[in-house]
Amino acid sequence: MTSTGEEAVETQLTPGQKQLVDYLKSAIQRTGNAPSLRQAARDLGVSHAAVSQRLKLLERKGVVRRQGRYSRTLHLIGPTGQTDGTQRWIEVPVVGRVNAGLPLYAQQEWEGSLVLDSSLYRGRNLFALRVRGDSMQGAGILDGDMAVCTPRQHAENGEIVVALVHEEEATVKRFFLHRDHVELRPENPDYPVMHYGFDEVLVQGRVIGIQRGAARIR
Repeated sequence: MTSTGEEAVETQLTPGQKQLVDYLKSAIQRTGNAPSLRQAARDLGVSHAAVSQRLKLLERKGVVRRQGRYSRTLHLIGPTGQTDGTQRWIEVPVVGRVNAGLPLYAQQEWEGSLVLDSSLYRGRNLFALRVRGDSMQGAGILDGDMAVCTPRQHAENGEIVVALVHEEEATVKRFFLHRDHVELRPENPDYPVMHYGFDEVLVQGRVIGIQRGAARIR
């Protein structure tokens, strides 16, 4: 009988590598998401360095793929080269807070991570921010929402972006580029349209979705 692609791959794995793959499959089937390296080391009774080394070797063999610099998302790869169908979730960092009313100082600290459905959110190095204020309520972005963003340093007119103002204040607004200035427009008539020079605004990301209520935060 001819071996399947999956069986062929497994014959190339050391016992330690196969133990890690089996553990990852079980964890993903149970939770929808790969565990952290620290959690894997604890559950397998080995060192963090041992898990890291096994993952590097599994990447070289095409058994797993890690996604992005910031996310610790890890994908198991099936015999056809596609992501394992049991893995539905991705995990992205929650980076500080962003104000959708009066701008708030841009914090550098991460506030945990947000677990998202990978079929809805695609892209590399996604991040999330917690919105404060109601200046974007007309666009369906409410106080306390988690804004899911893709990193960007440019924007098209009309896109909703995370913008850094004066290199320290982050805000969520609709972006418009004019001949002699940048306009950051709220979606609430109670707030004024803001106008800035080109050197006063830095686009940091485009908002691609909103999570509200029962978002999974780790």
